[in-house]
Amino acid sequence: QVQLVESGGGLVQAGGSLRLSCATSGGTFSLYTMGWFRQAPGKEREFVAAISRSGSSMMYAPSVKGRFTISRDNAKKTVYLQMNSLKPEDTAVYCCAADRNMLPTHPGEYDYWGQGTRVTVSS
Repeated sequence: QVQLVESGGGLVQAGGSLRLSCATSGGTFSLYTMGWFRQAPGKEREFVAAISRSGSSMMYAPSVKGRFTISRDNAKKTVYLQMNSLKPEDTAVYCCAADRNMLPTHPGEYDYWGQGTRVTVSS
């Protein structure tokens, strides 16, 4: 059983940056692909980014590519999401997730989820 705890959310002005962290415990971190998803009010959960077990491969949603960067530190069992050039439409609750498949992008493919951290981008 893998536990995930996100942190780093908050209120930021448009154009600003935030760095989200997702600390894990209870499993062998290096065996899991890690993903970030977000859910805005009234909308479905959507894929943001994913990173492979070794950190050598990443995938991004078109809406965040070039602005967001996913990374991981297997020694610290933590995955990060660096978010730059934030826009009001990035406002959402961001959740990290873990799965043993290769770079899944659908939320249904992930086995473990954190509770999320809220990001609010003001215009």
